[in-house]
Amino acid sequence: MTFQGTRPAPVHIGRAEPRLEARDKVTGQARYAVDHPLPGAVYAWPVQATFARGRVSTVDTAPALALDGVLAVLWHGNSPRLEPGSDPNLLVLQSPDVRYYGQVVALVVATSLERAREGAEAVAVEADVEAADTVLRADHPGLYEPPVVNAGLPGRIDNGDFDAGFAAADVRVDATYRTPTEHHMAMEPHATTAFWERGQLHVFDATQASSSVRETLAAMFELPPQLVRVQNEHVGGGFGSKGAPWPNVVLAAMAARCVGRPVKLALQRSMLFSLAGYRTPTIQRVRLGADRRGRLVALGHEAISQCSRLVEYTEQSAAVSRVHYGVPNLTTSHRVVALDVPPPTWMRAPGECPGSFALESAMDELAAAGSWDPVQLRIDNDATHDAEGLPFSSRHLVECLREGAERFGWSGRDPRPAGRREGRWLLGTGVAASSFPAITWPSTATARATADDHFEVAVNAADIGTGARTVMRQIAADALGTAEACVEIRVGDSAIGFATVAGGSMGTSSWGWAVTKACRLLRERIDKEHDGRVPPEGICVSADTTADIAARGEFARHAFGAQFCAVRVDPATGEVRLDRMLGVFAVGRVINPTTARSQIIGGMTMGAGMALMEHTVLDGRRGDFVTSDLASYHVCVNADVPRVDAVFVPEEDPHLNPMGSKGLGEIGIVGAAASVANAVYHATGQRVRSLPITPASLLPGYASGA
Repeated sequence: MTFQGTRPAPVHIGRAEPRLEARDKVTGQARYAVDHPLPGAVYAWPVQATFARGRVSTVDTAPALALDGVLAVLWHGNSPRLEPGSDPNLLVLQSPDVRYYGQVVALVVATSLERAREGAEAVAVEADVEAADTVLRADHPGLYEPPVVNAGLPGRIDNGDFDAGFAAADVRVDATYRTPTEHHMAMEPHATTAFWERGQLHVFDATQASSSVRETLAAMFELPPQLVRVQNEHVGGGFGSKGAPWPNVVLAAMAARCVGRPVKLALQRSMLFSLAGYRTPTIQRVRLGADRRGRLVALGHEAISQCSRLVEYTEQSAAVSRVHYGVPNLTTSHRVVALDVPPPTWMRAPGECPGSFALESAMDELAAAGSWDPVQLRIDNDATHDAEGLPFSSRHLVECLREGAERFGWSGRDPRPAGRREGRWLLGTGVAASSFPAITWPSTATARATADDHFEVAVNAADIGTGARTVMRQIAADALGTAEACVEIRVGDSAIGFATVAGGSMGTSSWGWAVTKACRLLRERIDKEHDGRVPPEGICVSADTTADIAARGEFARHAFGAQFCAVRVDPATGEVRLDRMLGVFAVGRVINPTTARSQIIGGMTMGAGMALMEHTVLDGRRGDFVTSDLASYHVCVNADVPRVDAVFVPEEDPHLNPMGSKGLGEIGIVGAAASVANAVYHATGQRVRSLPITPASLLPGYASGA
C-alpha cells in the first residue's frame, strides 16, 4: 500500500497554529488527574519499603488507625486479591516479598491529604532484610543475552564477519561508553482519582495510554472491559514514564473499592524515583573499523543494561547501529542483568538515545583517528537499507547533515582540538546523526456530523502537552473538507474506543490515520447517500486501521536528523556552557510547525541535560536513589540553553500513512548528547565517555596535563 496521489491538497495540515487547550492551561481551567472535584473524595498515601530485598514480617496499623480521619490501612494481610497479569510490579500489597527499595508495603486512606500522610508515617513495618545486589557492572555474573529486546527487536544481529573486518581495518576505534540512570521528571506526578459506581470502575489517571490502563484494570479486578472507564483529558508530561500502568492506579482503584468513596492518590516527587520507572544505566562497547578512504568496514556495538527481578526489560541501545550507517561486517548485541532495583521503563527515545551517545561519540573518535571531517565521514557511510536488509521508505540523513553544516557554519571549522580560545574560554563544535523509527499502530476513531454542518471527531489520543488535539483537528478538517472551526475534537477517554499509546513517536501517525479514515468515510456517506446534506438525526461513522496497517509494504521506516552544537569550556573550573544547538530533521510531512518545533527543541534541551547534568545517584548499599528531588536531580533551565534552533527539510514518503507524517517527539533527543560531548572534545582535547560531563570529568585531565 502506498499513498502517492491519494491525498487531496492539504489546507490545514502544514499550518502553524497554537494549541487548542492553551488558554485552559494557562488560566488553570484544565483538569489533571487529581483536579476533578468529587463528593466525598478521600486521600491515599503509600508506605514504602526502606530496604531493597527481604520479606515483611509484621505491619502494625494500630497507631495509624487511631488517628482521627484515617479510614483504612491496606497491606498484604488485608488487601483484596488481584488477578495476576503480565506485569508483576502491579500486584501491589499481594505478598510480603520486597524486590526493590521504595516498593509499596502499605497504603493509608484518610479524609485529608495531611492525615493520610501522617497515618503513613505512623505505620510500623518490620521485615527480614536480605543482602541486595543493586549495582550494574560489566563483569556481573548474572548477565545474559535475551533473544528479544524492547520494541520486539532481535537481541542480536550479525552480518558478515565482524572479527575479520575489524582486524583488517586501517583505522580502528575500540571504546566503552557509559550512561547513568536518568529519571523523567514530568511536571505532573503520577496521580489517579478512582471511584466505583454501580459496579463500574471510573478512573482519572495521569497516563499516556488510557486504553492500556483500562484493559489492565479490567483483568486485575476481573471486570468486563466495558465496566472500566479511564479518562486522561489533560496529562502534564510523561516522556515514557506514563506509557504503561504503574502501582498508583491499581492502589487507588483498590482503596476506592475498600472504603466505598472516591480516592485521590498523587505520588510526591521522591516516590517517582522508585515507583514510576527510569532510564536504565548502560555500559556500551563500540568498535569501528574503516579503510583508508574513511569507509566503514566493521561495526560492533555491545550494550549492557539492568532490569528488576520482577520484570525483564532490555533497553535496545545497540539497535541504532543497525540503522545509521552502511557497513558490510556488523555485530550488535544486548546483555541484561536482573538486580534488586525498581523496574526501568521507556524514557524518551529508549534505546536510540543512549545508543546514539555511544555510536556517535565513536564516530567522532574515528574521524579524529583518521583525520576525516566528522560530517563528511557520516555522509560517506550513508546506507540504503537497514541491518535486516529492508530498504528505507525514505532517508534524508545526508540532506540533514549538509543543510545543518551550511546553516551552522561548519566549513570554517578548525578540526584541531583545543585550538580556539575566547578570553578564558576554550571553544568547540560537534556533530552527531539522529534517527528514530516511524511507527504506526492500529487505532480507532469516530466521526459524527450534525445537521448544522458541525462535526465531532473522537479519538482516544493522549495529549501529554504535545498538541495532539490541535493536530488531530487539522487532520480532521482536511479529511472532511471543512473549516477547523466546524470541527470539535474529543480525546482522552477510553470509552471512545481503542487507540494506541502516546509514545514511541507513533501518536500522530496512528491516531491521525484513524481520524482520516473515519472522516473520509463520513464525507463519502454524506455525499453518496444524502446528496451532500446531513439528515436531521445526524450521521456517525467509526473506523479501525488494523487491516490498513497490516496491508502496508515491508520497509524500514525512520525519521533522520543531524545535531550540531557549540560549547565553551573554562579550563580553570571545568565549567561547560552551551552556546548554541542546531537540529535539522527529515520527519515526513510536518502537520503543525509550531507544535513540531516545540517537540524537537524540547528533545534537544533534554539531550543537553543528559550530556551535562542528569544523573540519578544510587546508594549501592541500600538500593536507594538518593537524588530524589529537583534540587539534587538537575535538569536544564532556560539559562542553560541560550540558543536552540530546529529546521525541517522537506520530505515526501508515500509508504507511511495518509498524512505522510513521521513521529518527531523523540528524535530531538537522539544524538544531542553526543553532539555536546563531541564539541567538548573539540574544545578541550579531552574525550569524556561517561555521562554526564561535569567539572569533575574534565579537571583531572587538566591537572595531569592532558
